[in-house]
Parts: sequence; C-alpha cells; structure tokens
Amino acid sequence: MEINRGVLIVVLIVVSSAGLGLAGDIVHQDDVAPKRPGCANNFVLVKVPTWINGLEDNEYVGVGARFGPTLESKEKHANHTRLALADPPDCCSKPRNQLTGEVILVHRGNCSFTMKANVAEEAGASAILIINNQTELFKMVCESDADVDIKIPALMLPQDAGSRLEKYISNNTMVSVALYSPKRPAVDIAEVFLWLMAVGTILCASYWSAWTAREVAIEQDKLLK
Repeated sequence: MEINRGVLIVVLIVVSSAGLGLAGDIVHQDDVAPKRPGCANNFVLVKVPTWINGLEDNEYVGVGARFGPTLESKEKHANHTRLALADPPDCCSKPRNQLTGEVILVHRGNCSFTMKANVAEEAGASAILIINNQTELFKMVCESDADVDIKIPALMLPQDAGSRLEKYISNNTMVSVALYSPKRPAVDIAEVFLWLMAVGTILCASYWSAWTAREVAIEQDKLLK
C-alpha cells in the first residue's frame, strides 16, 4: 500500500511538471504593457556576444522591444556586424555619420524608443542598441501615436555594458556584435535531474516504510506466538 501511494505521488509530480521544459522563447511575461499591431512582441532575452578587434570578448544580455522584427534564435545564424556610435548620441535626429548596415549604439532619453529606431533605420542601421541610464533593464513599449513600421531589431542594454562598448569605440577600437534570442531547450536537464531525485527519494521512502511495517508485523507475530 505504501509503495503504491509513493508511485501515485511520483506520477502526480511528473504530470504537473510536464509543461515546464517545453521549447520556446525565453520571455519575461508581461500582460500590462500595451500591445497593438506592429507593437506586440514579447519581451525576450537577447544575447549580445562581442568581438574586439576580431577577438572574442564578453557576452552581454539585453531585452528586446515590443516593436521591430524578431531575432535569430541561434548564435551560429546571427551575423557579426560592426558596432557604431550614434552622433548625436541620443539618436533623436538624423545621425551625422551615414551608416551602411552597422548596428548603432545610442543613449536612452530625449525622445521615444520608437523615434530612435525609426531614425536609426532611415540612417541605414541594421539594428539599434539602446543604453539604459540605469544598471537594470527597461521594457521598451510604443506610444499610442508612434510609427511602428520598424524593420530593424531594437534592444536595450544595461548601463555598464553599454558604457564599456562605447568606451572601446571611442578609443578607435573595432567592435562587432551578434544578436540572437535563444530558445528554451526542449528538455531542461536540471528539471530532469530534480525529477529523478524526487522519484528516487519517494520510492526509497516508500520502500523503507513498507519494509519497516513488515518488520514490525513479524515482531508482533513472534510476540503473539
């Protein structure tokens, strides 16, 4: 009886946890930020590996905007693209430097996120990285009257990551980046390991309980005899 009960508990654990390891974007769930056509992306995790003068350097983590196209899910499919600084830094007006497919690095503030993205796209940028003015990340949404026909990806980087990249470029160092938004694995190895631990613990406890009950029954039977 005890073993059957333990097995039943294990089945319930597995069934209730079955949906946790399904594949899909690594998303920060948000049902509050407004959505509308052209502005309905999930706030996805974006990884930004970097190369300094052709040598692989740090990988940073940002968050994608509500607007713009989605990114590749695998690093091997993401293009290595040169990073350029916006001039003016806020990218609220047409940049003085003409871009030819570079990813543009801009500062947050002085105008909306969608305006920055539209200006960057018109200037020839292939993507826009917005440096937050804080160490945390911020969800980039669309204004009610914004032009959201944006065809380049937009993401936000934390202040320390953006400042580091900006410093490299200011020192005439060539910086290139790749942008991709990884998917959750179809099977989460950590969850499988935890499931196995739970199964083993419950079965061992059930076996021990049944064995102990059997020993007690035998001792009682001996006493009665």
